[in-house]
Amino acid sequence: MHLLVALDESEPGWAALEYALAEHPDDELTVVHVVDLSESGYGEVGHLGTGTMLEQRRERATELFERARDRSGDHSFETELIEGRPARAIVNYAREHPVDRIIIGSHGRTGVSRALLGSVAERVARRAPVPVTIVR
Repeated sequence: MHLLVALDESEPGWAALEYALAEHPDDELTVVHVVDLSESGYGEVGHLGTGTMLEQRRERATELFERARDRSGDHSFETELIEGRPARAIVNYAREHPVDRIIIGSHGRTGVSRALLGSVAERVARRAPVPVTIVR
């Protein structure tokens, strides 16, 4: 089975990776991180420029992948840096690659923030072409 694990720098992101490693030790893993330039801080694009900002985010993603490898012990996996809105980018990656399941962390929004913002995990679960496991 080929699993797609969505990883960001949050605790739920790390929980998703740890779940995948523990529950699917013999499966093929691809760990993806999404760079979303639309979530830049006020003036960040104007100050740094899109190219510089993208390069900084790529460097942070490389460091994130290195930390993931450190945490994974002997388990090897592929990594992919993808760009765009997180939910859409993850779903599109799963559509375009031979992925059997997506594993993603839940950020646990409730109430008004959940109603207004939704969650990346929810949007992925609704739109994904494969089963999705949401890890809390």
